[in-house]
Amino acid sequence: MNNLQPINFQNNFTKFAARKRIINKMLSDIEIAQSIQPKHIKSIAEKINLSPEQLEYYGKFKAKLPLEIIDEEKIKKSNLILVTAINPTPAGEGKTTMTIGLTEGLNKTGRKAMAVLREPSLGPVFGMKGGAAGGGYSQVIPMEDINLHFTGDFAAIEKANNLLAALIDNNIQNKKDNNLNIDPRTVVWKRVMDMNDRALRQIIIALGGKNGGIPRESGFNITAASEVMAILCMSKNLKDLKEKCGNIFIGNTYEGRPVFARELNAHGAMAAMLKDAIKPNLVQTLEGNPVIIHGGPFANIAQGTNTIIATKTGMSLSDYVVTEAGFGADLGAEKFLNIKCGYAGILPKCVVIVATIRALKFHGGADVKELKTENIEALKKGFCNLEKHIENIKGFGLPPVVVINKFYADTQAEIDTLINLVQDKGISISIGEGFEKGGEGMKDIADKVVNAIEKNTNNFIPTYNWNDSVENKLKSIAQKIYGANDVEYTPKAVSDLKKIYKLGFDKFPVCMAKTQYSLTDNPKITGRPEGFNLTIREFEFATGAGFIIPICGEMMRMPGLPQIPSAEFIDVDENGKISGLF
Repeated sequence: MNNLQPINFQNNFTKFAARKRIINKMLSDIEIAQSIQPKHIKSIAEKINLSPEQLEYYGKFKAKLPLEIIDEEKIKKSNLILVTAINPTPAGEGKTTMTIGLTEGLNKTGRKAMAVLREPSLGPVFGMKGGAAGGGYSQVIPMEDINLHFTGDFAAIEKANNLLAALIDNNIQNKKDNNLNIDPRTVVWKRVMDMNDRALRQIIIALGGKNGGIPRESGFNITAASEVMAILCMSKNLKDLKEKCGNIFIGNTYEGRPVFARELNAHGAMAAMLKDAIKPNLVQTLEGNPVIIHGGPFANIAQGTNTIIATKTGMSLSDYVVTEAGFGADLGAEKFLNIKCGYAGILPKCVVIVATIRALKFHGGADVKELKTENIEALKKGFCNLEKHIENIKGFGLPPVVVINKFYADTQAEIDTLINLVQDKGISISIGEGFEKGGEGMKDIADKVVNAIEKNTNNFIPTYNWNDSVENKLKSIAQKIYGANDVEYTPKAVSDLKKIYKLGFDKFPVCMAKTQYSLTDNPKITGRPEGFNLTIREFEFATGAGFIIPICGEMMRMPGLPQIPSAEFIDVDENGKISGLF
């Protein structure tokens, strides 16, 4: 998300207009992006020593990269930097903007660096966010393409997912050939689409009598929250992806036997539909530096990081790779370090924590309507949230560096206060001005990140052991990461847990589904809560992707649109020029 988000989060027109008025009438994000002529993607590839023949072109400014580029020996020498954040306000704290800005800053200071990011989902783009390719002068271009259909990866994931859904219902309908005797009441697989649509959360399918099939309850998830998206992100190659698709749990037979996608012979066709989507996408920053964008899972209900393939490709091509994990460090970073790093065999050498003055004042009890007003006391009180995230990163054995994503309303007194609070903890901190100044405004943080990398002792400590019990893994996350006293389970969660053990899924890592706004499972509890219990409402499991999903609170895999969606302000003229993306 971009810096200049007014606190009226529903009113996107206000957001758009305000950004144009602020900071000397700065242009909107899309106007800035459209003011820069992108370089041909061949020249971007040359910076990372790729030949034109190695690119699969999607026009002049986008290309897919072959999987053969991955070089495990080069990966060992590359420096991976993870960007995370404090618990955000609804507008977000600008991780993508800071990730891109840091990449520009590293290149400005003479280092060979590239960013590796997630792809935006159309749901949030047309819903509340309006875009997710950075902001201001720290953006990735072509911004319109990236925010809309890009290279078709999301469409391929959607179709592969829905192919499996169609095969399931076809098998239920077909009572003769290859019938698996699937009990339709137990089917957990849903269809997906890449759009926010609350009307599709719970539906009845297969109406219309004999021609319609066997009626049952079902629903839609958003593509970014689908298991096929998770599988794409966790796969090492096409063979691995096909195997993971085959391992997807569908439901049970009438006799209670578990059924997997491979029994429907679905995995080969699914992998065929994903043969191009598995290849990472190369684009560029406003300053002409290389960026890989690939995969786009949410971090509150999925693992929240780009693909293993994309990260490893970046590390094979560059000395420094800057990547981000969704939402706060309690979600995206925790999953990056405990799940992705375990499967990929990689580790970041530094973790950058993005903090904003406005969010810390919010965590300190300031009214959401007053966040633009100087409030030193609220800032000091809300610092506890950042403090907890710093402690968590140090608990992993990794060096944290804090960057202040500077906003126009931040006063010097507030900035000085935050700098002093962080430095008193012995942590390096810098002001990030990538939104206004691009790489020039991120040179100081670039130097501090490199300094932290050079001092890294490589003493990584995971939160839990994958082979431990599910209960102990959950308790470790709740106590160490969130600061909870203990974990409680609803009767439904207890029943689900028994099923996980019975099916042998208990040795998977844990992918928490929890609100991003709080360290607890209650989005209204801000700051650094203590003395609470974390409640697990139910469990899901992604047997293809390879993790179990404890669900805390009312988490939905199909978001709804806000009262005034961003779609109302997105337009295109007769020449095909898009406006309204911010």
